[in-house]
Amino acid sequence: INVTLLAVGAILIVMDQIKDAVLASGLVVLNGLVGIIQEVRAKRRLDRIALLNRAQATILRDGAATTLDPDEIVVGDVLLVNPGDQIFVDGCFVGPGQIEVDESLLTGESDPVAKRHGDPVFAGSYCTSGAGAYEAEKVGMQSKAATIAAGARLYKAALTPLQETVNMIVRYLLVVAGFFLAMILLASWIWNFPFQDTVLAAAVVLGIVPSGMFLMIIVTYSMAAVRLAQQDALIQQTNAVESLSNVNVFCMDKTGTLTANRLSLAEVEPIGQPVIEPKSVLGTVAASASGGTKTSDALIAALGGSKAPVTDEIPFTSARKWSAVAADGDGLRGVYAMGAPEFLGPHTVGGDALHPPAEWAAKGMRVLLFAATPEVASLHDGAGEPRLPASLAPVAWLAFTDELRPNCRETIAGFEQAGITLKVISGDNPETVAALACQAGLPADARLVSGVELAEMTEAEFAETAREATIFGRVTPEQKERLVDALRRQGFYVAMTGDGVNDVLSLKKAQLGVAMQSGSQAARNVADIILLNDSFGALPAAFREGQRIRRGLQDVLALFLTRVFTVAFVILACLMVEAGFPFSPGHISLLTLLTVGVPTFGLALWAKPGAAPPTLGKSLLRFVLPAAITLGIAAFAVYALAYFANDVDLMGLRGGGVAAVTEIPAADRIARDSLAHMLILAGLVLVFFAAPPVKWFAVLEEPTGDWRPVLLALAMVPLYIVILAVPMLRGFFGLHVLPLAEYLGIGLLVAVWTVVVRWAWQSRAFDRFFGYDLEPVRAPVAASAPAKV
Repeated sequence: INVTLLAVGAILIVMDQIKDAVLASGLVVLNGLVGIIQEVRAKRRLDRIALLNRAQATILRDGAATTLDPDEIVVGDVLLVNPGDQIFVDGCFVGPGQIEVDESLLTGESDPVAKRHGDPVFAGSYCTSGAGAYEAEKVGMQSKAATIAAGARLYKAALTPLQETVNMIVRYLLVVAGFFLAMILLASWIWNFPFQDTVLAAAVVLGIVPSGMFLMIIVTYSMAAVRLAQQDALIQQTNAVESLSNVNVFCMDKTGTLTANRLSLAEVEPIGQPVIEPKSVLGTVAASASGGTKTSDALIAALGGSKAPVTDEIPFTSARKWSAVAADGDGLRGVYAMGAPEFLGPHTVGGDALHPPAEWAAKGMRVLLFAATPEVASLHDGAGEPRLPASLAPVAWLAFTDELRPNCRETIAGFEQAGITLKVISGDNPETVAALACQAGLPADARLVSGVELAEMTEAEFAETAREATIFGRVTPEQKERLVDALRRQGFYVAMTGDGVNDVLSLKKAQLGVAMQSGSQAARNVADIILLNDSFGALPAAFREGQRIRRGLQDVLALFLTRVFTVAFVILACLMVEAGFPFSPGHISLLTLLTVGVPTFGLALWAKPGAAPPTLGKSLLRFVLPAAITLGIAAFAVYALAYFANDVDLMGLRGGGVAAVTEIPAADRIARDSLAHMLILAGLVLVFFAAPPVKWFAVLEEPTGDWRPVLLALAMVPLYIVILAVPMLRGFFGLHVLPLAEYLGIGLLVAVWTVVVRWAWQSRAFDRFFGYDLEPVRAPVAASAPAKV
């Protein structure tokens, strides 16, 4: 459409109609330039922020570890990898020990793949457990991931729901514009319509298609991403801005989200008569395991300990929920395991009958079981699967404390005010999670469920529990993914936050994935939004910003479509009765500028947060159809009455064709000008209904109490008067001064139309006639909104 309009402008320039060329194509060029400039500026600012967040590679060079940008990796480099780290290039694992990697981005299979010395590793995968090193063999476009990407050049980016709606509308309007264009060309051929007038009419008809809406949405998203980045929320996917507006369920991990993930060892309680004194070896066991964790760091900080050689190791994973090392040296001898009591206990002698101190979980402490045996044994069977010795015995209970994030309670309250349901999904004990969640501001009577209970449920029970429960503890990564999927299947729009490799599956499954900046590279890579500085408190404001943007764009789209359908209705009515062509490019350009150009800027800028409508298309129809049909009828009446007032019988001219009408210059000029005046005034009135400042206009919306959008619309009235008063401006837009009685009559008709369209919305007559049914109003979210958790 833009190309066609530019072609029309070029034809008019060739015909020496410079003014008409500017009016027909100038707006397209202006919109394009402004949009490109704004988007480029936004992208540059976002790129500077994203550069600070880019994952870095740890490379061994000259015997020392150094951190470099992945683009600086060369063949032969040895790279270190820890749990959650991304594999940057194709290479060969060189040990020591073994790691497990997730290659789902390459193969589609999410099961971890064990890598031992000599096994290949591939760019695009990431380490889920263990630690080691790999040697770079293929970098850049030579990697397997790059080869796969090269074969997917035809990948089609998914449109957001709002973009899909706009895309559908534009396609329908293309058909309408094509129909009108065919009618105009046919009329031009039958009645010898002047070629210049045919080109001008074609420019007006092609302007029916609001091709600039796509650009408007993209620019709005880009600018919103810049504002969100200033609030410590880095947008990685464009549709994340729109996703923010749709979220009604927010699933969060406890560790790193509610809490700061700064663990401290609080208690070590021996169990019975342990085979060893736990405090004497705990620090050494923690220091000897590959791939340090927050738990091992807390043990070393509290008890000390130095690294000892190990003969075998089972790294911790969120699926196993325990880890183990085997050693056969002077400083450390035997097998030592540590993990969640529910998962490690069954592997120990008499562990099933043991229960940790209940008061620890009630205080929100993380409780682990420490087990050991002096027997030196392999930790893997012949097939390489993890295996613990049968003589493993419980040694001690370990309790760790974590602190809530600053302003955590205020953040939770912000979610409640935004009308978002909260759920906490964690790998920790359910009672521990519930205690911390209660401290953070969630209800003390919130329903809690364990992963063990989830595993025994039917699909129906699982779905019901996902919907009704609030606290989920001891869940596996697969169960996290199932919970998100169950909520999505029930129609919820789900956001998920996480920071570890165990959160990757659920982050990918959620409609909106949120990761912490300090989280693993794997979590950051799959997330739609990254919280800079781990600012959990930025999320409620980000959700409200998303709601505000979505609501503003919906109001803008409603005004765009009302103008389009009204213009189309008037053109069709005029062509049907052979009443001439009612618009000139100047009139259409001025109508667009004053009614949807400037005022919609205010609607988007000052929109209030609010829940998204259940069906965007129906919500738009409820505003657009009554307004466009009633305004189209009133506008055509003004156009026809202008002819009758000048003693021109339109019906008597039928048969003479469109040219017969346009050959009456005075009547044609007055009719077109009257029509333009009426549509401009009515278009400004529509802003009052789109963003109602007071109750009388609040038919489809609760009153916002904000006068800024309507004051901006009212500011167009003196601007319009100036255009009419200045001969040069008046001539540029093809306007003429009408008698005062004409203006008074138009104003009276607009007042009558305002009452009629308000009645049409209020009575919902069009809703019932066209068969769509929506809630009467949608209210902006206020600070006093009821809590919803």
